[in-house]
Amino acid sequence: QVQLVESGGGLVQTGGSLRLSCAASGRTFSSYAMGWFRQAPGKEREFVAGIRWSGRSTYYADSVKGRFTISRDNAKNTVYLQMNSLKPEDTAVYYCAARSSGAIAAVTPQDALDAWGQGTLVTVSS
Repeated sequence: QVQLVESGGGLVQTGGSLRLSCAASGRTFSSYAMGWFRQAPGKEREFVAGIRWSGRSTYYADSVKGRFTISRDNAKNTVYLQMNSLKPEDTAVYYCAARSSGAIAAVTPQDALDAWGQGTLVTVSS
């Protein structure tokens, strides 16, 4: 089992950029698919981006495609979410998640995920 800790959230203006990080503990991080989800006030938690254990396959929600990039560094046990051209509707708590098999994509049930971080708040001002 991995444990996840997110960082990098904050307040940014519309059009700005942020990079979120998710540090994982555990020797088997490199075997996990990783993903980012977000939950805006009053809304359900939704998929944002996913990456396979190898880093060779990535998946994105349509709402962030072309603006966000997910990546991972298995040597550092860390997954990143680079967020560019931020919009007020990107305001949410962002969560990192891990899955021990398969992928994390838009169709992946959230109850299939093995670990979650505590979340980091991103606020985009207009």
